[in-house]
Amino acid sequence: MALRLLAQAASGPSGSLPALVRLSRSVTSSSTAQQAAQPQVAEQHDVQDSLPRWQRELGVVRNDWTREEVTEVYSTPLLDLVYKAATVHRMYSDPAMVQRCTLLSIKTGGCPENCSYCSQSSHWSEDTGLKAEKLLGLEEVYEAAVRAREAGSTRFCMGAAWRGPSQVGPRQWERVLEMVRRIRGLGMEVCTTLGMVTPDQARDLRSAGLTAYNHNLDTSPEYYGKITTTRKYEDRLATLEAVRDAGISVCAGGIIGLGEGEEDRVGLLLQLATLPAHPESVPINRLVAVKGTPLQDMASPSGLDLVRCVATARVVMPRTVVRLSAGRLELTESDQALAFMAGANSIFDGDKLLTTPNNDRNEDERMFELLGLKSRPAFLPYDAGNDSSRSFDAPAPPAASAAAAAPAEGDACCGGGCGSGKRQQAAAV
Repeated sequence: MALRLLAQAASGPSGSLPALVRLSRSVTSSSTAQQAAQPQVAEQHDVQDSLPRWQRELGVVRNDWTREEVTEVYSTPLLDLVYKAATVHRMYSDPAMVQRCTLLSIKTGGCPENCSYCSQSSHWSEDTGLKAEKLLGLEEVYEAAVRAREAGSTRFCMGAAWRGPSQVGPRQWERVLEMVRRIRGLGMEVCTTLGMVTPDQARDLRSAGLTAYNHNLDTSPEYYGKITTTRKYEDRLATLEAVRDAGISVCAGGIIGLGEGEEDRVGLLLQLATLPAHPESVPINRLVAVKGTPLQDMASPSGLDLVRCVATARVVMPRTVVRLSAGRLELTESDQALAFMAGANSIFDGDKLLTTPNNDRNEDERMFELLGLKSRPAFLPYDAGNDSSRSFDAPAPPAASAAAAAPAEGDACCGGGCGSGKRQQAAAV
């Protein structure tokens, strides 16, 4: 090719020696640049091949994470971790879209569990001064949901201080199911957190139209025994399995600031990321230390600690909705902005989360405007979790087939006080 160009230059009207020299230099320079580029491309491939798997496959949905991998993600320098998490977030979500949820305690106090952070435990009631109350009436809850919808919430969550529905009679259980039906009829997503449920109870909730069920794992399996002794970690996992098998989307997260070490935060995220299917939602809470509970003197983790957990959750569970939950009141707007950049795409609004104070709605609206955020509509298809948020009238699937129907990506209550279809897995980056 170079010889042909030189011959053409020599035979043409401009075939002077200076022209030939210039053309020769141009061809030589181009050839040299191509030769220089080849080692650079090979070097880039070598660098890519030398990266750990989670970086080579950044954004790929997997359920085979190892503790070593999640530890490495969690330990990445914070700004680099946020960058990687933000990259994953944009593969699956509109980074400006944040869902606003409202959480209401429909049965406060008197819980027989002894969770050391919870003001609603009957074990600490003399010290907290929180008295057990009756289950709220249907109309009172319905009106609260209407107000929440008018204020901009698109998901309404209801929490009951129960060990589980099995401790109450059929009339109270039917009242809860009717709450789900009525609120679903408002066009809102509906989530409940009612303690441990059986497969039959999960199917009842699914038939009533429940969108999601929240059951937080709280912390790592290794640390869980230091938080409560009235139930086992396996009990938590059994409830998640019953919910998933009934076709309800799973909402499961945890709390940071319980006195756990960083290895326990890694252990919690590892447990969630290796479930048979990634939860549709992962609430991440900062402890709100309540006077009278065993953890009353525990200091809350920093906003950057929360951001690190959010970013790690986003990397290991790319399609999951990560929800900023309890403890947001003490976060600055800058803390929250960094959390949104790192992959958080939901908040709980309203002045209270069960029994703990929360951010003022007007403050949240100003923050949304400042950061250019917009509210996520109800029933926008979720990339993770079951399909219960999309088909209200569809019957609950049989337990035997539900696991096979789940997408292949895998009480602290709903917050510690708690596209048009599936996107394909992201290609390796």
